[in-house]
Amino acid sequence: QVHVVESGGGLVQAGESLQLSCTASGLTFDDRTMGWFRQAPGKEREGVSCINVRRDQWHSESVRGRFTVSIDSAKNTLYLQMNSLRPEDTATYYCAPCQVFGTRLVAPPTFVDWGQGTQVTVSS
Repeated sequence: QVHVVESGGGLVQAGESLQLSCTASGLTFDDRTMGWFRQAPGKEREGVSCINVRRDQWHSESVRGRFTVSIDSAKNTLYLQMNSLRPEDTATYYCAPCQVFGTRLVAPPTFVDWGQGTQVTVSS
């Protein structure tokens, strides 16, 4: 059974940084492309950043150049380093397996074991 836990969110001011972490049991991050997704109130969930087994990265246009995704294999932990945060980055952030279709970053429709997410709030 897969159990995902995201952490590291918080309340920050615009321009500041945060690092999110994701750990999971029953899911080995080195085996697949993993990613970060976010959902703001009233909006659909969107893919933010993904990383594959070769450590290639993909980022949505809105975060490119500001966010970096990484994996610590020894700890089976996925990170999202978020710099130069903006109020529009405010959302609940989740990690999950990722599929890349051109510029689209999506979670496999068969993935159902979403964690509780971690809330990021950026004040202006």
